[in-house]
Amino acid sequence: MRVPVIDVAPLFGTKGAQAVAAQINAACRDLGFFYAAGHGVARDTIEALAEASRRFFALPEARKSAIAMPRGGPAWRGYFPVGGELTSGRPDLKEGLYFGEELGADDPRVAAGWPLHGANLFPQEVPELKQAVLAFMREAETAAHALMQGVALSLGLWPQYFRETYTARPTLLFRVFHYPPSSATDESWGVGEHTDYGLLTLLAQDDVGGLEVKTPQGWIAAPPIPGTLVCNIGDMLDRLTSGVYRSTPHRVLNLSGKERYSFPFFFDPAFDAKIVPLPDQAKLARDDSTERWDRQNVHDFSGSYGDYLIGKVSKVFPDLARDVSP
Repeated sequence: MRVPVIDVAPLFGTKGAQAVAAQINAACRDLGFFYAAGHGVARDTIEALAEASRRFFALPEARKSAIAMPRGGPAWRGYFPVGGELTSGRPDLKEGLYFGEELGADDPRVAAGWPLHGANLFPQEVPELKQAVLAFMREAETAAHALMQGVALSLGLWPQYFRETYTARPTLLFRVFHYPPSSATDESWGVGEHTDYGLLTLLAQDDVGGLEVKTPQGWIAAPPIPGTLVCNIGDMLDRLTSGVYRSTPHRVLNLSGKERYSFPFFFDPAFDAKIVPLPDQAKLARDDSTERWDRQNVHDFSGSYGDYLIGKVSKVFPDLARDVSP
């Protein structure tokens, strides 16, 4: 089994969208992962982001820590060191930067004290990183809206269904990760087995590799393919479709002997959106906790997406959890 490649360019136009939707339907039912070609994120944008990220992570630890996550407060933005993020309770062999939608103090969500909303922290030593991050996020958001139109069509819904019901004001989260090489003897996971939380993840990765996807036949590699983004669905789309589309576990192990960089963009429901199954899917829901990596039944969840998100990220950074109480 291989992760399929889908040319999603027709989703940006007026012809061919139904054919793309059929491919998305098959990919989401079979694997929950696909490569998106024709996604509209410029190569120059990705290259500028990669170069600025390399410059940042080459800084001494003390200078990177000038924008450490505790300085971001409840917005949860900034830098964390190697081992500072936990997956399944174990430290990951990676360091990273957390970003989100750039929001001022006058934004109603910030003024209301919503956690995970606010201003980003950017390093003074690498000023070009701010422009690179914000440019990537703008282009990735456009791509994500188009892809979610394809997802809507694949489910027999009108193209703007998700934009009208869940993503008029999406929760936009973005990460820049740096994975040091891992030894083949200790098998320290760059990130352990997990699923993503929201609707759709768009991942730009360098040419090093290390991403693996779980299938019924075992783990398979999802190596870099030039000109594509890796796309996978998250727990909320699994919940909305009652498991017809599955949020598939994945992990990273960097045994290349090289530094690895990746850039995941998370396109999620509005923070206050109530998550309930799609009308024709509710009867299909079942307890899948015995099959999931975290042994939780995502179909038993009720409440807003913000409730779900805070519960998840508080386990990733338990020391910061007290700052993001809903």
